[in-house]
Amino acid sequence: MGMRVLVCGGAGYIGSHTVIQLLAAGHDVLILDNFANSKPAVIKRLESITGEHLRVHAFDLRDAERTERLFDHEQIEAVIHFAGHKAVGESVEKPLEYYQNNLGSTFSLLRAMERHGVTKLVFSSSATVYGENAPVPMTEDLPTSATNPYGWTKVMIEQVLRDVAVAQPDQRIAILRYFNPVGAHRSGTIGEDPSGIPNNLLPYICQVAVGRLQKLRVFGDDYDTPDGTALRDYIHVEDLAAGHVAALARLTATERAVSTWNLGTGNGSSVLEMLHAFERAVGRTLPYEIVGRRAGDIAASFADPGRARAELGWKATHTIDDMCVDSWRWQSQNPNGYPDA
Repeated sequence: MGMRVLVCGGAGYIGSHTVIQLLAAGHDVLILDNFANSKPAVIKRLESITGEHLRVHAFDLRDAERTERLFDHEQIEAVIHFAGHKAVGESVEKPLEYYQNNLGSTFSLLRAMERHGVTKLVFSSSATVYGENAPVPMTEDLPTSATNPYGWTKVMIEQVLRDVAVAQPDQRIAILRYFNPVGAHRSGTIGEDPSGIPNNLLPYICQVAVGRLQKLRVFGDDYDTPDGTALRDYIHVEDLAAGHVAALARLTATERAVSTWNLGTGNGSSVLEMLHAFERAVGRTLPYEIVGRRAGDIAASFADPGRARAELGWKATHTIDDMCVDSWRWQSQNPNGYPDA
């Protein structure tokens, strides 16, 4: 049975792809987004892809009064919470802004949910909660820590959610720990559009390929990995979106108050592997240089996704070639990202 689902941050990269799959699964979707990290043009493109008119509430989730009014006027049955600042480097420079935004928006949301009896929540967490010394593959039972304020906001929110579940035993909460989301919708009309110089590998390669950046810098080639470059678990955003739909369905059929699932492929791909896969997608070589290691980077980070496979019936199906082909389709069709309007 479809539910009325509030998607906080629904115009963002992962949120927008999840909206499409929620609608395909028969859910009624409301989008809440302040467009701080996204563009209004996303909504028109989502409507074009889905053929649905989307109801959008454009305000900051930290505005407790407006959040309350939204829950007063809409019969919301479940929430998926993507809203938040997400740039690791920026979080080091602006820690108070990150703590205030990511924690404050979550507090506002949880209070409104409690007052209106909304008991199903899927939270967008991150593999950053495993810190820098976790063994691979990473399992959900590992202790959590972080190396930057962004990561600590995820650790803290996870703890808040566990505490809320103790106080409100009817809550059903899914914590989804992502690894490295990449790729784009197969139409090429929505994808990742980072502001400024990209912090992550694949968007950076995309901008090199389209001519916006001169060359890729590879941070270190002396790690204890097959080719010396760092290993990461890249997951197609479409697989990630499917994981959210599966988690939401599972919340209606579990007695467990809080469930935590890794969403990853279980495989580590190196920086150079991803670069060469992207070169295959583009059909030409791309310029790069090896530079020194970046502070805080670890040699390998990849998931053990066994629990999600067993409990959600979910697994990632896209290859790194799929990820690169879809990313290039998006970037080549939208060399400057989304229009501002």
